[in-house]
Amino acid sequence: MPEYVDSLPKLPPRAATSHKGTFGRVLVAAGSRGMSGAAALAGRTALRSGAGLVTVGVPEGILSTVAGLEPAYTTVPLPETRLGRLSLAAQPRLWELASAATAVACGPGWGTSAAIEVITWDLYQHLHVPLVLDADALNALAGRLAPRTTPLPPAGPRVLTPHPGEFARLTGYDSQTILDRREELATEFAARHGVVLLLKGSRTVIADGERIAVNQTGNPGMATGGCGDVLTGLIAALLAQGFPPFEAAQLGAHVHGLAGDHVAQALSQPGLTALTLSEEIARAWTDLEG
Repeated sequence: MPEYVDSLPKLPPRAATSHKGTFGRVLVAAGSRGMSGAAALAGRTALRSGAGLVTVGVPEGILSTVAGLEPAYTTVPLPETRLGRLSLAAQPRLWELASAATAVACGPGWGTSAAIEVITWDLYQHLHVPLVLDADALNALAGRLAPRTTPLPPAGPRVLTPHPGEFARLTGYDSQTILDRREELATEFAARHGVVLLLKGSRTVIADGERIAVNQTGNPGMATGGCGDVLTGLIAALLAQGFPPFEAAQLGAHVHGLAGDHVAQALSQPGLTALTLSEEIARAWTDLEG
């Protein structure tokens, strides 16, 4: 049986002599034509979650849009297909950027293609840097992480953040079975693949095969587009600051939900958007420190 974890990890002190390199370099690889917001939300939330430097790598056609949505991160254009998604020609440059980062987040808004499957699997298997995989990166892995196989452990720490539908594609179970057996299946998957699994939903489950935490913050207003991209950037920033993967996922889920509760109280649950959620992350940190 896994150990249940109730206490939150503590925030590390930020020394007066710190500089931007102290708090890590996050690479966000995200977005495609029509999905520029996913990249911007993940990148701006990584900044609001304490990362020292954030770079957002996007298909070249949406670079100006993504750059215009947040002045504090840098942007890098990557080769794209005629549909505005990453092409296989993006792989060398993306690998160069990822290898130089302290933590990487990938997948939001990518779309699906054979090239994205190759790029995702290469990062998942071989990148030594901590990696958060969300959204279309999870869809790209679905055919590779066969339910009844035990692949070699990935080269570095991995945090996977599926919602129940994505987890169904990863495991082969139907969505209702997943809802009925969330903690069991999350623990089983995390242990088999050597990853941290954050299974989204009411009372998000975080498991690493030996420990499990059930998040207590958040509300139904967060069931809206883009909120998962916010969580992806948040966890990547915590990894970049040196949090171990389980602790980064646990604390990230708590702060994400806490910010959502603040927005719902101020603006209502129907009025909550991913942008207001990202902006409220800063006050959630204040509450946590207090």
